[in-house]
Amino acid sequence: MSGPAGDGQGAAETPTLGALRGHRVYARRWVFLLVLSLLSFSNATLWLSFAPVANTVAQRFVLSTEQINWLSLVYLVVSIPFGVVSIWVLDFAGLRWATVLCAWLNFAGSVLRSLPCMEIETQDPFAFLMGGQSLCALAQTLVIFSPAKLAALWFPEHQRATANMIGTMSNPLGILVANLLSPALVKNKEDVPLMLGIYIIPAGLICLLATACLWESVPPTPPSAGAACSTSEKFLDGLKLLVRNKAYVILAVCFGGGIGIFSSFLALLEQVLCVKGYSNEFAGFCASLFIGFGVLGALVLGLYVDRTKHFTEALKIGLCLTSLVSVAFALVSQLPGQTHALAVICSLFGLFGFSVAPVAMELAVECSFPVGEGAATGLVFVLGQAEGVLIMVLLTTLTVRRAEPSFSTCRDGQGPLDWMAFRDLAASSARLCASGAKVTDKMVPPVQVSPLIKVT
Repeated sequence: MSGPAGDGQGAAETPTLGALRGHRVYARRWVFLLVLSLLSFSNATLWLSFAPVANTVAQRFVLSTEQINWLSLVYLVVSIPFGVVSIWVLDFAGLRWATVLCAWLNFAGSVLRSLPCMEIETQDPFAFLMGGQSLCALAQTLVIFSPAKLAALWFPEHQRATANMIGTMSNPLGILVANLLSPALVKNKEDVPLMLGIYIIPAGLICLLATACLWESVPPTPPSAGAACSTSEKFLDGLKLLVRNKAYVILAVCFGGGIGIFSSFLALLEQVLCVKGYSNEFAGFCASLFIGFGVLGALVLGLYVDRTKHFTEALKIGLCLTSLVSVAFALVSQLPGQTHALAVICSLFGLFGFSVAPVAMELAVECSFPVGEGAATGLVFVLGQAEGVLIMVLLTTLTVRRAEPSFSTCRDGQGPLDWMAFRDLAASSARLCASGAKVTDKMVPPVQVSPLIKVT
């Protein structure tokens, strides 16, 4: 990237101007984006395939509910130490080989976790299930960092935010499908093998696509001036620059906190709502609204920032509105019989909060120049997973059991809990994230900003 913002290259490069400067875009960039998006989608379905049918899976393999919960929580735990390793792999092995490795890990994990359902004597099915989920968790650390790097290396400046949005939002779409598909496939414990087999099919197909259709990590000719001049710092030097970059630290902590809040929201929504008499089906419906409107908002916001380059403004407004909606959810979720209000609130929660994810990732790349894209986005994700684990530990520690009200729909063994801590912590964290976002753009050093960001 060629210099500070504000000079003659501050505006996004037009296709005609790019052609005159010797820049070129390739149609196969969309194939790369398709493979990466499908891979992220498949990995997300494998992540939460057990959660919607936890009781049935526990009956099938004679496991406890806590063990089933760990099959989802392992994604968060594994991503913290191995996320840093994945940043190095992405920056030094290249985008193609990282994607191929991710596809094979994802496929191997999907097969390994299905072995207890085959004609094989397994004394400890949990070991196979956890081993398979762990491989898929390793794959997630590679695929989740890749959209920003792919957008920076293969797409012109006026398409970067859109490409980042498509790659990033494929992950929540996978979460949405898992929440709908697993309950539809599993009616009793005999249906669990069918569910595991169904999830292997897309993982295998994507593995073949990644191996056969991805030929190179970078295009022969860069698509823009920024991509042509993009040079990454050495791995350790880049991490040092990120830690010293105040704007990046604020963005990473605030958006990482948002990732933790949203992960906790999706994981604990059913347990929060059942205390007030809401059914599991309604909780799943609210989670679907949250993700669906988040994807819709990301699409609209991605197109908007591609045209206007108002990254920081979009992020600040989105997080501020999210903080208001989180307060509304904190209050309404404690009242019974508010189905319509909760449905609207969950929709707005996703629309305002989840939709800023691609913008935040793109902004992380821009304000951390000249650090590599994989390191810039990867560290944000690692911090988000760490904050997610911290938030969930705090919630489970602060919640207390109380006498079960007559309208509770919590299942036997789950136990009604007082989720006032969830309400207060989520609302306070969202407000803190919004407050941090207000000062981010004022602290960006001009010499460390790419030409896409206008600094005033």
